[in-house]
Amino acid sequence: MSFQDSEEAGAGGAESFVQSELFARTFREGMALVEETANYLDGEGRDASKKLSRDVALAYAGASMRLTTQLMQIASWLLVLRAVREGEMVLGEASEDKYRLTPSEAASVKFKTEGLPERLVGLIDAAHQLYSRISRLDRELFVEEGAPEEKNDAAAQQRALMKAFTAR
Repeated sequence: MSFQDSEEAGAGGAESFVQSELFARTFREGMALVEETANYLDGEGRDASKKLSRDVALAYAGASMRLTTQLMQIASWLLVLRAVREGEMVLGEASEDKYRLTPSEAASVKFKTEGLPERLVGLIDAAHQLYSRISRLDRELFVEEGAPEEKNDAAAQQRALMKAFTAR
């Protein structure tokens, strides 16, 4: 059940969410992943990248930049909602487009992980999963009912086609 489907839909649902244990756990998970990634990239990852072939080192650099960008988007979204939770920002302000999580290429593109250190691949996967969950939460909390969620939602288009052809 989404927040939009619940009786707490809209602002009430978002207000409830920011005060919930689910938000607190998601916040801790997101910040822990940011810290873990930063520690890895500054230490073990830096050492591992020096041992990679030129091509894989370039892939490593690109993947680590996309990963840090994705994590900064996650952290920003979580910090804005924490500000709402702590009364430092009103929900109306937090729902403005400039604070919203927008679909990003980094979230939808699968990184080339061949040859990359396993730990980096694990961090990329964890960030991708968290970004997907938070993106879904963002849509459920802030998208008005009936508004299109994404312009190029291939899965929705496939469902519509299947429905059209099986309805006969």
